[in-house]
Amino acid sequence: MRTVDVIIIGAGAAGMMCAIEAGKRGRKVVLLDHGSKLGRKILISGGGRCNFTNINAGPDNFVSENPHFCKSALARYTPQDFMALVKKHRIAFHEKKLGQLFCDGSAQQVVDMLAAECAEAGAEIRLSCRVRSVTRDARFLLDTTDGAFSCQSLVVATGGLSVPQTGATGFGYDLASQFGLAIITPRPALDGFTLTSSQLHQLAELAGVSIEAIVSTGGASFRENILFTHKGLSGPASLQASLYWSPGQPLTMNLLPELDAFQWLSERKAEGSKALLKNVLSDLLPRRFAEKFCDLYFKPAPLNSLSEHTLRQVAGKLNRWSITPAGTVGFWKAEVTRGGVDTRELSSKSMGCKKVPGLFFIGEVVDVTGWLGGYNFQWAWASGHAAGQHV
Repeated sequence: MRTVDVIIIGAGAAGMMCAIEAGKRGRKVVLLDHGSKLGRKILISGGGRCNFTNINAGPDNFVSENPHFCKSALARYTPQDFMALVKKHRIAFHEKKLGQLFCDGSAQQVVDMLAAECAEAGAEIRLSCRVRSVTRDARFLLDTTDGAFSCQSLVVATGGLSVPQTGATGFGYDLASQFGLAIITPRPALDGFTLTSSQLHQLAELAGVSIEAIVSTGGASFRENILFTHKGLSGPASLQASLYWSPGQPLTMNLLPELDAFQWLSERKAEGSKALLKNVLSDLLPRRFAEKFCDLYFKPAPLNSLSEHTLRQVAGKLNRWSITPAGTVGFWKAEVTRGGVDTRELSSKSMGCKKVPGLFFIGEVVDVTGWLGGYNFQWAWASGHAAGQHV
C-alpha cells in the first residue's frame, strides 16, 4: 500500500490548483484521474482557447443554495492572482468582452502551466487510474486500478455531470453520499432551452437568427445575444438565464433593449409611414424574425393605420416577449452542473467537511455555480487554492 499525505481525485482545474498549493506546503500529494488526458474540460473551454477567468468575478456572479459560502475563497484567490500565474509562464492573453480573459494561443498552454506547477511543487499525477472504493479508518484507504493508497487528507475534485463525453461522472456525488453528506440535486446549467412541439412548429424557420436582447427569469436578467436553434433557444443570454430558470417558469425577453418600443412606433406613425409593420420592424430586427413575429401576432397592415391600442400591444410584445420553454438541452451540452455537495456541509475557509475530518470537496462538484464567461474557472482556482492551504 502506498502511503501519502494527500490524495486528490480529479485532475481538472480545481484538482491541479489544490495539488500545487498543497505541494508548496511540503505535503506529499498524489493526483488521480480516471481519464487518459490531463485537464480535458480545460482543453475544450473557450473554443479551445480557455476562458480562464473573468476580471469581474465576485460573489454576485455565482448561484448556490447558500450564496454567502463562496465569498471567503473568492476573496483569498482573485482573478488577478491567476493572471499573475499566467504572466509568470509568459502566456499571452486578451480580454474578449465583459471581462472574459482568453489565451491568445490555446487552452493547452493553461494545462501545461498547471502541470509544470504541479511538478515544481512535487505533486505526482497519475492518469488512467480509476478509484474502485474509498473507506475510512484512522486514514482514508483507496482501492484503485493502480493499487492501494492511504492518505490523511482526501480531496474530491471530480467535477459535475456536464459534458459526459469528457469523462464526467457522478462519482463525487456518490462519494459524498457514502459519507453522509447532503446533495443539492444536480441540474444542467449554462444550457440551451428546448421548446414544445407547437412552439417549434411556429419558430423552426428562425433557426440561425440571432438577436441582442435582455432575457429575464428567476429574478435575473442578462443582456447578450439569443440564438434560435432547431431545438429552441441558445446564445449567451439564454445560457446565462438557464442558471436561474426552473421548469415551468417563463423567459421574458426585451427584443429592443435600447428603445421604448411604443414611443419608437408612435414616432414612426406620426411621420406618416405607410410601410407594413413587418417592414418597419425590419429596420431594427432581423427580417426573418420581424416577418415571423408579425405573422404570429398581428394582421398585415400599414403602420399609419394601426390604433394606439394595437401599437401598445405590439410594443408590449417587443419589450416583454414571453416564452415558457419545455426544458433545457441537458447535461450533454450544458457548460456546467448546478447543485452538488451542499455547502452547509463544508467549511468556507478550508472546503473541508465539518463532520468528516480530512475530507474536502472543491470545484464543480460543490453547490457553487458561476455565470458563463470564466467565472466557473475562477471558482475552481479559488476553491482549489483554499483547500490546498488546509489539506
